[in-house]
Amino acid sequence: MNIIYLHGFRSHSYSIKGQQLKQYCQQNHPEYSVHLPDLNMPPLEALAHISGYMQMLDDVVLVGSSLGGFYATHLAVQHNCPAVLINPAVHPYPLFMRLFGQGQIPLQVTADWTLDEPQLQQLAAMDIPIVQDASKLLVLLQQGDEVLDYREAQRYYNQAQPPSMIMTEVGGNHAMENFAEKIPMLLTFLALAITKEK
Repeated sequence: MNIIYLHGFRSHSYSIKGQQLKQYCQQNHPEYSVHLPDLNMPPLEALAHISGYMQMLDDVVLVGSSLGGFYATHLAVQHNCPAVLINPAVHPYPLFMRLFGQGQIPLQVTADWTLDEPQLQQLAAMDIPIVQDASKLLVLLQQGDEVLDYREAQRYYNQAQPPSMIMTEVGGNHAMENFAEKIPMLLTFLALAITKEK
């Protein structure tokens, strides 16, 4: 199984959760490969970058956090593959407008990437109104998320037919600092989903 971890906005390929996932697999499941691409680039380029990975690998699954969860949803639908979403950003365009507003856009995210209005429009165009089959999606939410309203994700992934498996915890935060505890469970979900495809 090839696991592609998609980090969130203002994160990077060395994010804590990505490293935890990679180290856990190296120690406990050496048969699983974890890939940690850097997604600090315009949205359409990020999707093309991940799709390139997916086309080169077999038995691909996705794990995405925040904006990476939005990308993972889009790619899971496009490629019909399993995914685990960690406090996913459901609709990033209005989220970014609320967080940054017009006054901070264009926003320099890294030395090589500046988020501008055309890229926000790209994100808006990527929105999927209703996921047609979310049975291969596991959604991990925490009510204490200080960035996103967990109820928005609950509504969105519940309206799919069939819906996603959703686990919502009391407390927590946007970073989901107890993520390491959930790795065995999410790997079981992904492995079973891959097996069902064969």
